[in-house]
Amino acid sequence: MALGRPISLTNNVASKIIRVLATNNQTVFTVPGGYRINQIGVFRNGVRLSNNSDFTALDGSTVTLVNAAQTNDEVLFEIQDDFRVADAIVSAASTQVIDGDLTITGNFYYEGSSTGILTTGGNGSNLTGIVTSITAGDNITVSGATGNVTITGAESTVGISSGGVLVGAAKTLNFIGTGNTFKQDGDTIDISISGGGGGGGLGTAINYSDDTPTPFSFTNAESVISENLTIDSENAGVTTSYVFSIIPNITIASGVAVTVGVGKTMVIDVLQIGDL
Repeated sequence: MALGRPISLTNNVASKIIRVLATNNQTVFTVPGGYRINQIGVFRNGVRLSNNSDFTALDGSTVTLVNAAQTNDEVLFEIQDDFRVADAIVSAASTQVIDGDLTITGNFYYEGSSTGILTTGGNGSNLTGIVTSITAGDNITVSGATGNVTITGAESTVGISSGGVLVGAAKTLNFIGTGNTFKQDGDTIDISISGGGGGGGLGTAINYSDDTPTPFSFTNAESVISENLTIDSENAGVTTSYVFSIIPNITIASGVAVTVGVGKTMVIDVLQIGDL
């Protein structure tokens, strides 16, 4: 049994004991595994030695005796090995709760089978040292913290239907000509094409106050062609065809040429309303 007051430990402190046999006149002993400074007790042949008076332990690795040991003297080191706190992380615990903040100064490694890190009580935006966002393309960003997908710079397309039947989709619709009318009904826009509905299909339809077509249409009394125009198989049908206008008076501006191609017959004031 060792002589001298033993080291008093609380339940939070674990210790280990290391015994060595001295050589003749040995003063310096290397402690396997090291020690915490001021957390070591030294005994020589069962008698506890006094720190500083009988030995020094200042580097966490070696202990130096003031009086040299003799051959086969037993030198015992009692080391306060670690500090245990209730509710601290237990390596073998299957499920564990830590009440309070957890600060990691080194690397954090996750070896579970699930992907990602689940956070509660927040959206994970304060996480540091891990990837919190993923760029999945030039205009698609996936947030690792919230899971939100953000699409920037993408242009929407619109479905095009004829008579209720989908015929395609496009980014831009361009209606050529004048007199076309538009009416929005929820997510749908009804489009009346000039000459395509109402008024018997001639001229521009005259609508009721709710934008539905009446039986009447109108046309301008005259029109001016202000730029060169070639009418041929590129824009007036690939076979023999008639090119006509219901406008009674067509004026060609000075310096402008209108060319009627082969197989095309032009008829002005096809309804002969100019004679009315």
